[in-house]
Amino acid sequence: MAPYVALALSLVVGSFAVASSQLRHHTTTFTSKGNPILADGSIYSADPAPLVINETVYILFGRDKAGATENNFIMNEWQIFEAQSPDPSGGSWTLHRDVARPHKLFSWAKTGTAYAGQIVQGANGKFYLYAPVTQANSTTSDPFAIGVAVSSNVLGPFTDAHSSGPIISQSVPLPGDTIQNIDPTVLVDTDGRVFIYFGTFGQLRGYELASDMVTIQGSVTTVTSLTGYFEAPWLMRRGTTYYLLYAANNAGASSPCTPTSYHACIAYGTASSPLGPWTFRGIVLDIVSSTTSHPGVYQLCGEWFITYHTRDAVGGTHFRRSIAFDKLQWDDTTSPPSILKVKQTHRPAPAHTPTRNIAPRAMPSSTNTTPIQYWIKAINDGRVEANPLPPDYWCSYAAEESPQTSTLTYKWNTTVQLNGATMALFADQPAGSNIGVPPPASWKMEYLTSVGLWTAVSVTSSGGYPVTVTDSPKEVCFQTVSTTSLRAVLTASGSGGQYGGVGVKEWAALAPTPQ
Repeated sequence: MAPYVALALSLVVGSFAVASSQLRHHTTTFTSKGNPILADGSIYSADPAPLVINETVYILFGRDKAGATENNFIMNEWQIFEAQSPDPSGGSWTLHRDVARPHKLFSWAKTGTAYAGQIVQGANGKFYLYAPVTQANSTTSDPFAIGVAVSSNVLGPFTDAHSSGPIISQSVPLPGDTIQNIDPTVLVDTDGRVFIYFGTFGQLRGYELASDMVTIQGSVTTVTSLTGYFEAPWLMRRGTTYYLLYAANNAGASSPCTPTSYHACIAYGTASSPLGPWTFRGIVLDIVSSTTSHPGVYQLCGEWFITYHTRDAVGGTHFRRSIAFDKLQWDDTTSPPSILKVKQTHRPAPAHTPTRNIAPRAMPSSTNTTPIQYWIKAINDGRVEANPLPPDYWCSYAAEESPQTSTLTYKWNTTVQLNGATMALFADQPAGSNIGVPPPASWKMEYLTSVGLWTAVSVTSSGGYPVTVTDSPKEVCFQTVSTTSLRAVLTASGSGGQYGGVGVKEWAALAPTPQ
């Protein structure tokens, strides 16, 4: 048992009476030591939506329950973190479990898919949960819909506020709508007017809601002016300016923040009206360790904070995410006031264990143009994933024509000594295949001499360069070299003039002694 898990099991478990109802929440109090808020792997939390009531912060989130190697969003319920004056460096928190489940909130919903929702307080003092769920009986091409539940308490119990069904789907209010209706964000403005935005896969829509918090009024607003918009909008107001933060992905050579088509950073736009028009303003938060990203902003005691999720908890993956938060700061010398890029913080890390692997100190590069779904930095990030997403490995695969030869290069700022290497390969086709990503036919390594010549390393281990696909590859030992650069030349499998791609999860460059 991991020490963090043992700690989680020792936390105090109690109950919480919600208002005068008979519902009792299972609660856990714990002390956070920094980001992520809860990092022991006992509970994974994603898609944060913060709300401040009486100077207490409540963060609604969906609980990730995917297995360690499961690449799928398994989310069956919403839970809430609660804290008074929380600090990103750590402090006391309460976890409220069993806050809501889709099929228990709405009679028309299926179980699961407790995706990104938000709780807001209406002008009448009640609390409204806007929840994207899947309909149990839908004839539309995509069953996702947005329902609204209501409670007299921020912690529930919540009941359906619109018993006739969802307020937004592919059938209502626009029959024949074709977007996926998830990720609702709601703003109750200072004048009591209510606005909702939602959408994913590059589609962003907005409406005004009536004072009953559920009735759509007016025509739809379709937003196309926010650069790289992908999903996860967050609508807010500061002073006279409206801000819309969102998960952005416009991967490519000119992207300011997303190196691959799987990554997302947090960007934002501004408007002088809650329904726009919106102007793109820049990047709030660079990519995090998880491929997805999701903003949520709150103000407390004159300070602003942004919540988001990462995969930095024990056992975390792209589908086992955990909430973090940091200060959000402004530049009021600009008009409108701009958001300064957030500096992500982390809890203190344990002391590094000495290692022979000095690849993480090198700058990786490839002579090939890396296809946009893969990531060159994956080869020396210290991670070897059992079931990786494309950004977790480097690959030469191209649908049109994969190259026969690929070269990966490490460059160090100073001269280093090396006498070994390992390469964890990725493959989804058998050896010798000329489609997909089979193991390479062969590979070799060369080092840069002091006079600028590339020279083959002198391999001393038996077996040469193994092409077996394993996450625990055999070391290739060679006579010690002094160099500033090491490269691996990989030859793809193939036949008939057609070649498969080659994939590398991790390439370790080993020094003679641990450092």
